[in-house]
Formats: sequence, structure tokens, C-alpha cells
Amino acid sequence: MSKRCYRQYCSLARALDLVGERWTLLIIRELLSGPRRYQELLDNLPGIGTNLLATRLRELGGEGIVRKVLLSAPRIRAYELTEMGRALEPAVVELARWGLAVRGQPRPDDHWSAQWSPLALRARFQADKAAGIDAIYEYDVGGHVFHARIRNQSIETRPGTASSPDVRLVTDEETFLDLATESLSVEQAVESGRLCLEGTPEAIRSSLEVFAA
Repeated sequence: MSKRCYRQYCSLARALDLVGERWTLLIIRELLSGPRRYQELLDNLPGIGTNLLATRLRELGGEGIVRKVLLSAPRIRAYELTEMGRALEPAVVELARWGLAVRGQPRPDDHWSAQWSPLALRARFQADKAAGIDAIYEYDVGGHVFHARIRNQSIETRPGTASSPDVRLVTDEETFLDLATESLSVEQAVESGRLCLEGTPEAIRSSLEVFAA
């Protein structure tokens, strides 16, 4: 099957020629968090199928969006975004932000992973509410740890722990999803012991307000 091509001299059409195929943007979503082994990508994209994943990675590699790398520890082959691929990050975040209004509630057969949490936070980030904030928030969602740096009304997320976070949030995947879909309030989660928040009251309040819809 030949790759789809719109054959229009339009920047949007050309962009979709490269990343508009099914699964392509979700592969990019995964790689925005860092290099991923083939099996990790397969596990985090339930339903894609190994042949289709291989095809998409080959296509992205051919366009200079993804490349193969050799991880140092352990020494194993993986995939990562090139500079061209990482340039898609703002578009992916804005598309995820747009999707907040149309996603609705989770369907019975929907999958969800804590590894998608950083993108979810970036999509919910409210820059106008972050004026004057210079802080680091660390999240442990079902054992998946990452942190967010808020500065100059912008957000940057990175994997792993932070050296001196202003706020630390610990919860499980189900609770985090319930909070994200607003089927559970922060107060209810804390009172029931499903959510642990560490930090000063002011820092905790700010860490919640900048992600409030």
C-alpha cells in the first residue's frame, strides 16, 4: 500500500503527508518523553500491531523525523526524535489541548497510561495563571515519576525526580485519571488517602491553579 499524499502545494497538506497517517502522532507523543525501545512503543500503543509500528517507524525515519540510537545503559537499540521531530512538540501539545474539549469521559475499552501524564499536564497548563510563579512540581503517578518546571509563564516537563521540588504529588493511575476527568476532587482524593501532596499550602495551591480548566 502506497503512502497517502494530498498532492497540494500547501504547508498544512505537506505536514499531513508526513505525520497525518494513523498512529504517527501517537508514536511522536511517546518519543517526546525520550528514547523508546521498540517493545516499549508496542506496549504503550495497544492495538497498533507490530507490522504497522515497524512501517510507521520506517516512514518517519525516511523523512528524518525519527532515528535509531544505541542506549548506553543497557546497550540496546531504541528510537528517538530528531531535531526535526522535536519541532513537532508545540503542535502536539496544542492538538492535545484542543482535544480536552472533545474527549468526553473514558469509554469502557479506552486505554490510559501514566506515561501520558506529562503531555496531559502541558495541555492543561494555564499560562495566564502562572504569572510570577517559578517552581518545580514533582509527580509520582503509579510509579511513573516526572517533574514540571514552571517559569516565565511557561512549562517544561522532564522524566525522573527533581532535586528540590516545591511540591510533590503521589497517587495511583486511577486517581490521577479521576482527577483529570474531574470525577474526583482534589479534596476528596486527599481525604480518602488516594492522593498525597507535599509542600507549603501556597505552593500546593499554585500547583493546582495553573492546571485548572
